[in-house]
Amino acid sequence: MNKGLYKKSTLLFIFLSPLLTISLTNNAWAEKRWYTDNQVAQGKPLYTQHCSKCHGENAEATPDWRKSDEKGNYPPPPLNGTAHSWHHPLPLLRLTIRNGGAKFGGKMPPFGNKLSAGEVDSIIAWFQSLWPDEAYKRWGSRGASQIPNLK
Repeated sequence: MNKGLYKKSTLLFIFLSPLLTISLTNNAWAEKRWYTDNQVAQGKPLYTQHCSKCHGENAEATPDWRKSDEKGNYPPPPLNGTAHSWHHPLPLLRLTIRNGGAKFGGKMPPFGNKLSAGEVDSIIAWFQSLWPDEAYKRWGSRGASQIPNLK
């Protein structure tokens, strides 16, 4: 083998290996969901009690959630994977539930004084369990490095 070609091939491998590893890791995160069945089961009644009034019984939200009111406020979006919640990494979903949506231009009240960290994760697990695989894969590939524990 030509020595120059060998060096180029080696350098190419060295530079591309991390990218390939990141890509494969993101695909693994996107394929396997981060939460347990127990979290989903715990999350359903918590979601019903704290979230369903605004986000809908099955996380479907209001019919015209994309349409703002006269003050420019938008209604609560669906959390079932059909809206923008899959754009947000897990830490931001947690933060929004704990601190409310006012910092982000919304009206959602904070739940940090009503829900433990584990309960917040269970609520997220429940509504993410409704997400179609494609939505979850997109979410996982966007923020996989921020998912705390792959189970």
